[in-house]
Amino acid sequence: MSQSVTKLTRDFYLRPTLTVARGLIGKYLVFKTGGTLLSARLVEVEAYIGESDPACHAAVGKTQRNEVMYGMGGFSYIYFIYGMYNCLNVVTEKEGFPAAVLVRGAEPVDGIDIMKSRYSNPVANKLTNGPGKICRAFGLTRKHNGLDLVGEDLYLEDRDYKPSKIERTSRIGIKKGTEKTWRFFEPTSDYVSVRQRKNTFV
Repeated sequence: MSQSVTKLTRDFYLRPTLTVARGLIGKYLVFKTGGTLLSARLVEVEAYIGESDPACHAAVGKTQRNEVMYGMGGFSYIYFIYGMYNCLNVVTEKEGFPAAVLVRGAEPVDGIDIMKSRYSNPVANKLTNGPGKICRAFGLTRKHNGLDLVGEDLYLEDRDYKPSKIERTSRIGIKKGTEKTWRFFEPTSDYVSVRQRKNTFV
């Protein structure tokens, strides 16, 4: 039986952010560039919701850096941190409400040789088990910030994959908003960036 493939529509992204975040687990990130196609199945994400979320970039209000978060859901928000890492986020909800989902971990599927070529030592390297690594493997930078995820270059697909289990925990690598359990991941995947002992099944 052939695999069913459906590109996610705008309506998928316009829903409440936590609904989108959980729904992204098992979906496929696809990037078409230079005549090549790269893809990976999402296994870990984190939600950041509104100006009242102290860990969200929108907590400081609208700026040139975060303005894409204030737009309509279904666009890419890529930011640069620590002077070395790009991180991909999926903007969610209606225009004017700043929220996004950080893509933290994914399992490579298509274009693995290209992904490996972007590492000096790809042997035993999982390539995409971290937000900075995902952007590096896919070749995504700030120049791809604000891309329409319903377009033809960078988008997400439903390939009928159903995770057997999804776990939910607090977010990682932040100092504020640590009480919010807004991280979702597939525990059976080796491409989860960090594992925690206390998990909630959802």
